[in-house]
Amino acid sequence: MLSDDELDRYARHIILPHFGGAAQAKLAATRIAVIGAGGIGCPAIQYLAAAGVAALRIIDDDAVTRSNLQRQPLFHSDDIGNAKADVAAVRVVAINPHVDVTARVQRITSDTIGDLLHGVDLVIDGSDNFATRLLVSDYLTKARIPLVSAAVVQFQGQVGTFTGWRDDAPCYRCFVGDAHDADDCDSCADQGVLGPLAGMVGSFAAVEAVRCATGFGDDATGKLHVIDGLVPSMRALRLPKDPACRACG
Repeated sequence: MLSDDELDRYARHIILPHFGGAAQAKLAATRIAVIGAGGIGCPAIQYLAAAGVAALRIIDDDAVTRSNLQRQPLFHSDDIGNAKADVAAVRVVAINPHVDVTARVQRITSDTIGDLLHGVDLVIDGSDNFATRLLVSDYLTKARIPLVSAAVVQFQGQVGTFTGWRDDAPCYRCFVGDAHDADDCDSCADQGVLGPLAGMVGSFAAVEAVRCATGFGDDATGKLHVIDGLVPSMRALRLPKDPACRACG
């Protein structure tokens, strides 16, 4: 049941065709973990909090730096030096007191992943290396928890939803495979990133998380949405399931 305050707060969702009160109620029962409170995590956290999810678990072991402020609008100059997850959690409470928020100032490893992701219904991964992304994907595939994976660097971004335990859907490992340096990933620290584009990609990841949680619109599982900020353009690619994938094949 939604309170009078929540009915007023989410009124523009509730009157939406193909969404309505039923979808809002599903959202109000969904627990989401966001891995990385960076350029992707910040806008995703803001919009998920405002949208009225039941709970947000923010996982990040980093601290705010001055160079973060160009693309991570949850943080202010006074936050420099403080843990990103802690600061983001405070901002979530200010955005929406109905959301149960938890900050976990930890790095995801094979030893911590079970504890950090226990009990969530969905995960947005905005981490910055393949080792973490593949670890998260493999764990979620085995646990049958949907993954929204998002990345952005320079003028390009991508967002995909993965449910690899399904016979007709790939996992993230099907997409990137095993032929890469697991500790490597294009880094905005090395290559730069357009701040507003990070906001666009993170917001789109939040849209896909809401879609996955509520079922509105078409099923986007197995699609990779590619955003090119230079052209500009957006296109969707259908990703195949790899029958030889060691995680879901």
